[in-house]
Amino acid sequence: MKMRRPSAQMLAGWLAVVFLLCGCASSAPPVLPPTAKQASTSAASNDYIIGPGDILKVFVWRNPELSTEVPVRPDGKISTPLVEDMVAVGKTSPQLARDMEAVLGEYVRSPKVNIIVTTAASAFSQVKVVGQVLKPQELSYREGMTVLDAVLAVGGLGQFAAGNRAQITRVVNGKQTSIKVKLDNLINDGDTSQNIPLKPGDILFVPQSRF
Repeated sequence: MKMRRPSAQMLAGWLAVVFLLCGCASSAPPVLPPTAKQASTSAASNDYIIGPGDILKVFVWRNPELSTEVPVRPDGKISTPLVEDMVAVGKTSPQLARDMEAVLGEYVRSPKVNIIVTTAASAFSQVKVVGQVLKPQELSYREGMTVLDAVLAVGGLGQFAAGNRAQITRVVNGKQTSIKVKLDNLINDGDTSQNIPLKPGDILFVPQSRF
């Protein structure tokens, strides 16, 4: 018995079904494994330098009546129960906590103070990028921020930038220090050793090339 050959009309119908199924399969988004949520916190690190406008949460162990949340005033001071006009600006949280313990020790036996910067709103919470970049500006610091993050955020280096002579100005324990950064090596050659982590208050300066 001879088998009937499919007609052209039937073949066209089958091809249409095949193309339709393939199209549906390719348009479906791929299922990716879920990624872990990044931990985030509004609290600044212990080496953050307190400045005007910051909000501080003060905990006095076993003395909840002395615990409070206060802003750093424009004059750089804070006031809490039993501690009036304490200078906060320019200090880290641990430094300020020790100073408050010294004052509270006149009223409370062996006080233990812990201070958390719940809102970093001062200029110390910024990173400045200046010099030969496309859009020099202040950037809001975020945890884990690096030199490359800052350069990308300002649009990259300028036409006449001397990237390998860039430097970071940073205040450490009240003293100003400079850290050299070779941005050309980082950006053009992928030298990740130059992708230095930034800290609040850092200033990244990119000088102009010498002709």
